[in-house]
Amino acid sequence: MGSTTAKSSFARGAVQGLPYVLVIVPFGLLFGVVGAEAGLNIAQVMGFTVLVIAGAAQFTAVQLMTENAPVLLVLAASLTVNLRMAMYSASLVPHLGRAPLWKRALVAYVMVDQCYAPAIVEYETHPSMTVGAKVAFVLGVAAPIVPMWYLATFVGATLGATVPEAWALDFALPMTFIAMVGPLLRTLPHVSAAIVSAVLSLLLADLPPGVGLMLAAAIAVVVGASVETWQERRK
Repeated sequence: MGSTTAKSSFARGAVQGLPYVLVIVPFGLLFGVVGAEAGLNIAQVMGFTVLVIAGAAQFTAVQLMTENAPVLLVLAASLTVNLRMAMYSASLVPHLGRAPLWKRALVAYVMVDQCYAPAIVEYETHPSMTVGAKVAFVLGVAAPIVPMWYLATFVGATLGATVPEAWALDFALPMTFIAMVGPLLRTLPHVSAAIVSAVLSLLLADLPPGVGLMLAAAIAVVVGASVETWQERRK
């Protein structure tokens, strides 16, 4: 497949990445504000954003740093939050594993949640895509997202505490994950796992921070796998 296909894949990816800008902007603004209020200067906030490029892990790290947590704890918590990236990588190996090293490195750098979700749907919907077209697609998705993440973070760090609380920028985080997960709920096991995790997260909300969420996620995985096994046996 020629360069025209790679270009069209990149363009199609860019179009699918555009809607995520709506949540990336407030998300980036919020991190910039939080970083500035935590005492980081603009260079430190931007260095954090460009090097780490993982919003949830960045929020976790900044929060622990402001609480004077040990460095090892900050690193461990941030890595734990980003463990899902290991699962993302494993699921992408069949699609991108044969790409040149530099392309895989570039994809790994931009592989945020908002890039993974549309990419894996595209690959599963169009299994005949070449490796080059698949790389071009995910880079296309990242094209409007990553620069806007940098820009929004810079604006947030610059404005700092002048951003009114009434803007309620923290809505961006749950909205981001809802937008990502929604299109992936295409089978009964997916929907079962999502419903179980949502219900249990609410029922276990009074447990110590994080415990209820982890329990809900673990049980949801078991439920989803059980439903899938049950479906396979019925065939």
